[in-house]
Amino acid sequence: MAPLLCLLILMITTCSVAQGPPSPGFSPSSKFSPISFNQGFRNLWGSQHQTIDQGLLTIWLDSTSGSGFKSLKPYRSGFFSAAIKLQPGYTAGVITSFYLSNNEDYPGNHDEIDIEFLGTTLDKPYTLQTNVYMKGSGDGRLIGREVKIHLWFDPTKDFHNYAILWTPDEIVFLVDDVPIRRYPRKNDATFPARPMWVYGSIWDASTWATEDGKYKADYRYQPFIGRYKNFKLGGCTTDAAASCRPPSVSPSSAGGLSQQQYSAMESVQKNYVVYDYCQDPKRDHSQIPEC
Repeated sequence: MAPLLCLLILMITTCSVAQGPPSPGFSPSSKFSPISFNQGFRNLWGSQHQTIDQGLLTIWLDSTSGSGFKSLKPYRSGFFSAAIKLQPGYTAGVITSFYLSNNEDYPGNHDEIDIEFLGTTLDKPYTLQTNVYMKGSGDGRLIGREVKIHLWFDPTKDFHNYAILWTPDEIVFLVDDVPIRRYPRKNDATFPARPMWVYGSIWDASTWATEDGKYKADYRYQPFIGRYKNFKLGGCTTDAAASCRPPSVSPSSAGGLSQQQYSAMESVQKNYVVYDYCQDPKRDHSQIPEC
């Protein structure tokens, strides 16, 4: 009986993981209306490697260039999301991203909040990396705050919604409205507070992107393509009135997460996280006191 019981438990656990995390019980993205690319963004670089067709933005990387875009306005808080579909096949060394940054305003001393898809080899899944930098920790001698997950679906098969909530009190990363990580403000030194712009890009990061640079971009597989649509930008721009209040992703407007959202997030962190900087014994924890 014992072997059969163990097999049954294994089958139930495997099935549960394959089905993904439980419902968070709330859809924060439904509170924001989609906008077209031109309503909220402009090309930043690689204009020859960008097209817009019926609401679909396509950017690509080949041996000559990648491409990137930037919001029309900077924000001091907000909810920022896009539906993204990734390239299948060999994509090692290639980064497809959606992120907040003020690197052009504070070169060498900038803040950043990242969603990055780390390209992969033919036999392995994409890695979604979330990261937070503040006050130059992403410049020079890097002090990253990376959490990496393997998604519960194939991100090359269809579009999925990826979002960042950034308020004065917290950062929440979401995938299809499921919170996958919450980074609360514990003190001023470990939280990005200066206004940021919204960016997206595809570029060659062969030196580190795939298994710490073991596998490089192989341009025999070019072009490497990223597809974006269903953009949502909701929040307080820098020119908004002082009374502008940051949005929330919880059913209440008080911020934080509901118990059901926490349960969904805990399921993701238990079953899909493959790296957490706070759990890395090689890190100097005096540099990451929030852990």
